[in-house]
Amino acid sequence: MIGGLGPESTVEYYLAIIALYRERLGDGSYPQFIVNSIDLRKGIDLITANDLAGAAAYLVEEIQKLARAGAEFGLIAANTPHIVFDEVASASPIPLISIVATAVESVRERGWTRPALFGTKFTMHGSFYSDLFSRAGIELVIPPSGAADYIHEKYMNELVLGRFLPGTRAGLLEIVDQMRENSRIDAVILAGTELPLILRESAHNGIPFLDTMRVHAEAAVAQMLAG
Repeated sequence: MIGGLGPESTVEYYLAIIALYRERLGDGSYPQFIVNSIDLRKGIDLITANDLAGAAAYLVEEIQKLARAGAEFGLIAANTPHIVFDEVASASPIPLISIVATAVESVRERGWTRPALFGTKFTMHGSFYSDLFSRAGIELVIPPSGAADYIHEKYMNELVLGRFLPGTRAGLLEIVDQMRENSRIDAVILAGTELPLILRESAHNGIPFLDTMRVHAEAAVAQMLAG
């Protein structure tokens, strides 16, 4: 697993994978997996500078370390780096599980048709989420510009730093209420793996949340047991 993007959600991935594995097996055993916690700042700087080739090369280099350590498949424990997932997957020495693909499947299984997408500006305004969802016949709803700016700013300046403030939580839930009223959303995709750490409930005022970290971890455990 490529972690550190950011550290807070990497801890959640670690705990979730262990809990899901033990729940599935029920024999008291623990999963063996490798975590390469990389430099969040370096990755964000490359993406902010629109150096997507550099970001992809950086991730491939770090995944190669997982492969040399014996990993048989991998995942990138974050949403934003999936902006270069196709490039990384094609150059990776091991198969990778996409967080976006697992989100698409989860939304389809739940029958949602107009989910809102919360995440960084790179995720909300990039094409890597919308392309996969469009091919699945699901219409993603992006927050209005002011709300999107608020989500991105709080994400980058608070959540990835481990700061989960009540005022920010209230602000995020207000955006959910506004989009339910104005955009007729039927769910919210928490497409930032720190977002479930501040929005820990499964729904708000009848609008369910999809925890992309959770469904990604579930896919990883399923692959572990299939192997």
